[in-house]
Amino acid sequence: MGFPVDTNQETLTEKRVIALERSKELRAKISDYIEACKEIDDGNSIRDQYLTHKKHIMKILCAGEDDWNNWYWHVKNRISDVKLLQKIVKMGTTQSEDIRKVGGEFRWAISPYFAALMAVRGLSGPIGLQCVPSKMELDDQNGQEDPMAEEYTTPAPGITRRYPDRLIINVTNQCPMYCRHCQRRRNIGETDAHQPFHVLEKAIRYIRKTPEIRDVLITGGDALMLSDRQIDWLLTELDGIKHVEIKRLGTRTIVTLPQRITPGLCRILENHPPLYINTQFNHPSEVTPEAAEACSRLIKAGVVLGNQAVLLKGVNNNPHVMKKLNQELLKIRVRPYYIFHAKSVKGTGHFITSIEDGVSIMDNLRGYTSGLAVPTYIINAPGGYGKTPILPQYVMSYDEKQVVLRTWERRIIPYKNIK
Repeated sequence: MGFPVDTNQETLTEKRVIALERSKELRAKISDYIEACKEIDDGNSIRDQYLTHKKHIMKILCAGEDDWNNWYWHVKNRISDVKLLQKIVKMGTTQSEDIRKVGGEFRWAISPYFAALMAVRGLSGPIGLQCVPSKMELDDQNGQEDPMAEEYTTPAPGITRRYPDRLIINVTNQCPMYCRHCQRRRNIGETDAHQPFHVLEKAIRYIRKTPEIRDVLITGGDALMLSDRQIDWLLTELDGIKHVEIKRLGTRTIVTLPQRITPGLCRILENHPPLYINTQFNHPSEVTPEAAEACSRLIKAGVVLGNQAVLLKGVNNNPHVMKKLNQELLKIRVRPYYIFHAKSVKGTGHFITSIEDGVSIMDNLRGYTSGLAVPTYIINAPGGYGKTPILPQYVMSYDEKQVVLRTWERRIIPYKNIK
């Protein structure tokens, strides 16, 4: 059997005309995005420039291709010296002095891989803003050290608990690159330090005796800065707790150091399902072939991938950029999960956008792209009271008889309320 045939040619023609007119209308609704995409970098469009800067950095650091592919080498050779940074990216005397001043109060370090990406657009580009210190970090007088009140939601060493059925284990302060917008910059300190083994043991004991905990997030710092052996031990311990249903790893290595996602690591992760990884891509230029390969390895190991972007002024507070980011993520099989409104952390106030920016982005995602590419916009309630979703207003009014809806096109439509 085929499709039913409409024998009324006049009706068929009329319907087709309406459909074609609607197609034109829909095409017009994304014409601005299609035009804007020509000016938005992504990991493939900047590939040649990245490779040029990669070669330059390898020469500076006397490194070969084997070094570049070794995540230990990247961690050992993180860039945290202004003189070295000056050899990689152009900057003036004032800028270099500002970086030195900020470095005296807030630690910074950049993996060579991420530095090569940063060098494509320089200090003022979307990657440079995330990884290179700015004098504005010292001008912020309103931010707090711990706006999420994590110090008051720590019922056991190494644990943060804000919800009834899930919690965080903070396992390290180390990251491949110290994001300038980091919510836990108070923990970075002057040296890298993993949690002592006895702290992790106490965290595991707390989870064992708390039967309502079904979901555990391992984070830091960056969870994948632990060794393969440490990760395997921790996941094995959690696997042995019957009421723990899922494990999650919080990591930005996929973005800032994809070389960390080794075959050896993936073999370990494959042994601990169900396992979820949430990462943090903030701009489409971070979605590189290296990141795509890292994601592919994780997916083959059975890991489910999600993205938690942070809304950052000058980086991604633009509907076109965020849409492009989410579409690029779906192409590498990473599900956009959250867009976080930047927290009011000391030294990061220059990144904070208006809430209207976030709502506008959501308004320009829903209906304009795949539902898979529409994350939830979140504001973390101050004081550690958890994630609060922020949405455009789609329900205009309702009573016992009807709901008045606003569609993604801003059409106002009554809908019968059936009880």
